[in-house]
Amino acid sequence: MSLKFENLRVWQMAVDLSGEVDELTFSFPKREQFILTPQIKRATDSIALNIAEGSTGQTTPEFKKFLGYSLRSAIEVIGCLYLGKRRKIISDESFTVFYDKTVTRIKSIQALRNSLK
Repeated sequence: MSLKFENLRVWQMAVDLSGEVDELTFSFPKREQFILTPQIKRATDSIALNIAEGSTGQTTPEFKKFLGYSLRSAIEVIGCLYLGKRRKIISDESFTVFYDKTVTRIKSIQALRNSLK
């Protein structure tokens, strides 16, 4: 059995980003264990989770609302990336890679939301 969200490319991309951000946080210093690490992981997870929650058994307006929540979570990830860069725990190279990946997810979510009637 396949649920609706499992077939959405935007959800699959969000799950991939979540795994990649999880791996990124392995390099964070211990002092960030209860600060930035859980914040960026929750925000990244929330992108995929809101897509999943909104897609199943919801009306189109409700799904659009959840896609909006997903977009906000993606913006939060961008904010976390800036904080990590500022604290010198995310390199310029990693920042650029994850920034670009997150922006790609944002554009995909916006395209999906705009395509819904």
